[in-house]
Amino acid sequence: MTRIISGRAGGTVLDVPPKGTRPTSDRVRESLFGALESAGVLDDARVADLFAGSGALGLESLSRGAASADLVELSAPATVLIRKNADRVRAAGVSGPARVHRANVTTYLAASAEEWDLVFLDPPYDIADHDLTKALVALAPRLSPDATVIVERAKRSAAPDWAAAGLVPERDRAYGDTTMWWGRPPL
Repeated sequence: MTRIISGRAGGTVLDVPPKGTRPTSDRVRESLFGALESAGVLDDARVADLFAGSGALGLESLSRGAASADLVELSAPATVLIRKNADRVRAAGVSGPARVHRANVTTYLAASAEEWDLVFLDPPYDIADHDLTKALVALAPRLSPDATVIVERAKRSAAPDWAAAGLVPERDRAYGDTTMWWGRPPL
């Protein structure tokens, strides 16, 4: 069972697509969001949840004080679930908008005029390295100057190619078979 861990919608249960996604575990999200809150990244942040799956990362951000979230997912069944999950979070008292976009991530980024402060990229574990790099390159111009970018992939995967996108690696942390890589625009 996937749920919102903390904030205004804490405890709200989220639906997860039956196949094609790999939800971030509650334990990993709890650790990740604890670090984000400690760094002061969430308050009034404009968030993008790319390869959103169930929308758990973007919706958790809204529950904890983010201003807005754009949730981008290509799968039609998954976007239906994300909309339902966003409605549940809104019903729990979260006021920031959750905008759900059914689109290819790289195509969406190339057409977007948005600017984000916090971005999650949680692609399928089998995504090719060059496809992740294309997404990062498309994302870079859409970042605020002090943005935080978090990429979640299998521990055995190569680190994101931050340099190809003009971004700088900040840190990484492994949680079982999952690794979270943090990056940002150069200072």
